[in-house]
Amino acid sequence: MTDEELRDCLQRLKEGDREAFTALHNSIKQQVFGTVTLLLGKPGDVADVVNEIYIELFRSLPQYDGKRPFRAWLNGMIVRQCSNWNRKSWRRLRIQLRSKENAAEAVFPGADTRLLAQEQRGELLQLVAELPAKLRSVIVLRYYSECSFDEIAAALDIPLGTAKSRHHKALRKLRQNAGFTEEDEQKGEWACLSKVN
Repeated sequence: MTDEELRDCLQRLKEGDREAFTALHNSIKQQVFGTVTLLLGKPGDVADVVNEIYIELFRSLPQYDGKRPFRAWLNGMIVRQCSNWNRKSWRRLRIQLRSKENAAEAVFPGADTRLLAQEQRGELLQLVAELPAKLRSVIVLRYYSECSFDEIAAALDIPLGTAKSRHHKALRKLRQNAGFTEEDEQKGEWACLSKVN
């Protein structure tokens, strides 16, 4: 959907056009679902959070400032809804982490399975999921949603320098958690860690 089509769609949606909501949904559903999946790291909660995002989108649309990029506004909403969900569900989080650990043990029983999963970027996605929420948000927005640092700063409501700093810190932590050394870094062995999407 082009910017002009998006503006028209948002205007029609504000006027109550149901077809406009369907068009908007079809245009953003992959971005919303993928971003939530990467931010939460809990597949069982993704559908619930995605539904809450669409409800919040519909409620907040009258306050949307058309001068602000829609994508940044939407990404900010996605990050806030994911953060709210995580804050409200600490007990569920602990249970899910335990079940995730059990599932991970079943998925990686041997070296062959682990190498295959690594080739499919499963290990990298796991490392991203283990990052603190503030760092994970920057990585997901940068590499999955392909946001610029300016867009990340706007979505997270942080200064541009903070967005860049968190990005640098997140990449460093990913390299450390993956077991890459400075020598690997100099050889370019960790380059895959900068391609999350």
